[in-house]
Amino acid sequence: MYEPIRTKSVHSAVDGPNPDFPHRSREEELDIQLAGHLAALLAVTDELRAAQASADLDTAAERLAEQVTRLRGGRTPVRAPMSGRREAGAAALHRRAHALAGRALVVAASRADTAAAILAAERMDAHTAALEPRELASR
Repeated sequence: MYEPIRTKSVHSAVDGPNPDFPHRSREEELDIQLAGHLAALLAVTDELRAAQASADLDTAAERLAEQVTRLRGGRTPVRAPMSGRREAGAAALHRRAHALAGRALVVAASRADTAAAILAAERMDAHTAALEPRELASR
């Protein structure tokens, strides 16, 4: 009644791990993801710095660059030159930065990276504070 399958399934993976295919651990994947979120936050921070000079933004940009460099194994992030262009309003940039910091915080918490989590939480607070006067004035 039942006949066993005599050939290997075409749906199964190749026998054993393939040395030609790169495999990353969960921690490596989270490092890559966290570095990406922090690099994006750094780019938005640089845009904000170009629009409005601030010592807080300068310090934040330095700290973000340090974290990205650490997560990328010593490779420094590529940064756009500060040209003073204003492609988006400051409020929109602060909202985008807040969202990116939130994503970075979730990944940092997932991989138990305290330094990155603290930095992301501080940036969320800073961008929330920057938005509050604008939000209240628009009502």
